[in-house]
Amino acid sequence: MADEILCTVQDGIATLTLNRPEKRNAINLAMMDGLLAYCDDLEQRRDVRVVVLRGAGTVFCAGRDLREMDQQQQEGTAHPGVVALLHRLETLRHPTIAMVHGDALAGGCELALHCDFRVAAEGVRFGMPLARLGLIAPFELTCKLVEIIGTAFTKQFLLTAQPMEATRAYAIGMVHQVVAAADLEAATYAMARTIAGNAPLALQGIKATIQRAVSLREQIAHADLDVLIDRTRHSADAREGVRSWLEKRVPVFQGV
Repeated sequence: MADEILCTVQDGIATLTLNRPEKRNAINLAMMDGLLAYCDDLEQRRDVRVVVLRGAGTVFCAGRDLREMDQQQQEGTAHPGVVALLHRLETLRHPTIAMVHGDALAGGCELALHCDFRVAAEGVRFGMPLARLGLIAPFELTCKLVEIIGTAFTKQFLLTAQPMEATRAYAIGMVHQVVAAADLEAATYAMARTIAGNAPLALQGIKATIQRAVSLREQIAHADLDVLIDRTRHSADAREGVRSWLEKRVPVFQGV
């Protein structure tokens, strides 16, 4: 497995750690491959009942690795693997908890949202700044946001592209629990132990039942939206958005 992801299992609780602290745990291809591989491995393990996802260092996850994305944009080889990863994480048969100790932005916010539970430290920010990068959230993520926080707050979150602090995220139902930073690990693993203490077949069945209840979104035709999203991803504005972010300047969008 890639060093970008660490995995430990103890007392029925698997912990997956995003391990690029020097890059604010930005998601690169190796990290995506590592997470997918560990999800496949954990799916088969009978000694695991719940999975905790956390980040090394001071940030949960700052989103996609923009330098890698910039290179892909220039080469015309944008990688669609994030959507597949989020789907795999969401459908993992074990309940999942995102332990958010530092900012969860863009792809990092998506990772947290596709876990079953989110426990956050006070002061943490959740953000989807895609509009500032000239990008559109994938259809699947937009559906996930609408399911969790409703249409009105999804519009506010995506169209303003402004980050949201943990207490506000809790108020609108995005986060299940907000605690002091010093108490975050204890609170997260207390929740994990509570879940792990329940019958494994019941846990799997409950999660599968809920997944079925929201599965209608998978039947919604969205090929035209996928074309729009892909065209936007390859637009001059998207290249400008990523480059301006890397260069720490205000983007100049042209609508092309």
